[in-house]
Amino acid sequence: MTSLKKILKKKNYLKIKLKKMPTNHLELKASINGVQGRFILDTGASNSCVGLDLIAFFNLKAHESETKAAGAGATNMETLQSENNALKIGAWQHKKSHLVLFNLEHVNTALTQHHGKEVHGIIGADVLEKGKAIIDYEKHFLYLKKPKKWH
Repeated sequence: MTSLKKILKKKNYLKIKLKKMPTNHLELKASINGVQGRFILDTGASNSCVGLDLIAFFNLKAHESETKAAGAGATNMETLQSENNALKIGAWQHKKSHLVLFNLEHVNTALTQHHGKEVHGIIGADVLEKGKAIIDYEKHFLYLKKPKKWH
């Protein structure tokens, strides 16, 4: 029987290692505008997000947003947005990524209360859809399809 890894490699998927956190979230490393950070993989988050306090850290150009964020017990949170960011996850990259910026304090508090480490942000369904993602929960890998033309 052919392994998932071999099948996906033939279909031009790139393999990214995931780490299981004490909270059962899956964590990955990614870089935004050349700066590496730690992110939660969240299939339920519609957009990829970064903490508001990290605008300078990731060299983001932020502007106002009418969108309100909700999740992980917090609702109606003010957001900013940032366009055209270079996002790289393993060997997969997208040079025009949109990010939502909001206060991640409630997320990081929940993580640290359960002996996890704080994260810089969340990789959401927008990136997973762009990358035609496949998640191997058993072996803790994320597979993203290499685009025909790199973005």
